[in-house]
Amino acid sequence: MARSRRTPPLAAPAHVRCDRPTSAVVPGPRLLPQVAAALRVRHYSERTVEAYVSWVRRFVRFHELRHPRELAERDVEHFLTALAVDAKVAPPTQNQALAALLFLYRDVLGTPLALPEHAVRAKARVRVPVVLTREEVWVVIDAMERLPAGRVPALVATLLYGAGLRLSEALALRVKDLDFARGELTVRAGKGAKDRCTVLPQVAGATLRAHLERVRTLHGRDTARGLGRVVLPHALARKLPEAGRDWRWQWVFPARRHHRDAATGAWVRHHLHETAVQRVVAAAVRAAGLTKRASCHTFRHSFATHLLEDGYDIRTVQELLGHKDLKTTMIYTHVLHTLGRGGLGVRSPAVVGRGRGRGRARSPKHRWTAARRLDCDRSHAIRRWRLVVARPNVGWEKDFHNVGRGRDWAQGLRGHAGTVWVLGSRDAADAAQ
Repeated sequence: MARSRRTPPLAAPAHVRCDRPTSAVVPGPRLLPQVAAALRVRHYSERTVEAYVSWVRRFVRFHELRHPRELAERDVEHFLTALAVDAKVAPPTQNQALAALLFLYRDVLGTPLALPEHAVRAKARVRVPVVLTREEVWVVIDAMERLPAGRVPALVATLLYGAGLRLSEALALRVKDLDFARGELTVRAGKGAKDRCTVLPQVAGATLRAHLERVRTLHGRDTARGLGRVVLPHALARKLPEAGRDWRWQWVFPARRHHRDAATGAWVRHHLHETAVQRVVAAAVRAAGLTKRASCHTFRHSFATHLLEDGYDIRTVQELLGHKDLKTTMIYTHVLHTLGRGGLGVRSPAVVGRGRGRGRARSPKHRWTAARRLDCDRSHAIRRWRLVVARPNVGWEKDFHNVGRGRDWAQGLRGHAGTVWVLGSRDAADAAQ
């Protein structure tokens, strides 16, 4: 018998095990389905259901198959400590485990934990996302197209970058969600069960139309064989029994094989699996020789960063990405690059030629003369937003999207020391030199 490749569960160290006698109650066939049912009745996503059930199972195995009713707050703390110290999990993973156990005791067992959350909740670290340059994006996509079975994943990657989609959102697209006339696509039940509209990239228009023709031919062959059904959301299959065969409800990126639906027993075709795209992206990044740790989600990061570099308002980018909080979108302002320089648009003083009087870095001349000076503060905020405000003696040059809105915003930052420049259009500034 082949051994399982799953990671073995954590064993409770001797110094953290409880002194209570071991119970013979095993929550295998009863507790875990109860947890899953409690999550689904509250309309949690299937990914959350799988994750929470997995954490409850791991928690029970950590305490030697004792039922959670017999465990107390200190047992939860011991489990979380073992995750952080022994397993060395990341802070988001530790916090997810805590959330799963809090849900278990509060909503399933009916005995909320009296935990001091500050004592067990890990402090989240702020990470700068990996962003590809525009050239690197297309180098990776071109490398994907040259790989075996890489044509469809390359089209998926084009939508990830051109529309700012998550991988799960791109693969869950249906034919009815594409609007070529308006140049937009609709994301249904994205993260947080929210719908949103985003841009349909023109560069993918012809390729996407040709791909849909091939999918429609495949759907026609399936229908002729008595197949051609897809899984429908919620109770739509009961309301519209024939909608499962309707062309509008078919997946844009269908899987190669059919599978039997566990709920109805019918043979259906699911959408392409995420690993089919992830493997091709990883192989393309290696083939392109990139040193960045790029993944499918890197295309979404690049989409947001490049829009901000082009001068689009950060609120617009927030709507396109589907972020609930503007602070989530603002992380991309930390990775903006201007004039080929590094972070924050600053030129390093370490220049070629370190001798006295040789290669000395000069103060860059501000070339925007058609501008108005304002007394303003919080230059760090200005650098984050990267909209229509530039600091003198930095040499930051940028074409801006909305000069009037940026001027009003800069005037609202008065009150501290420092001087900023509110710029007009670039053509007017260059002509005034």
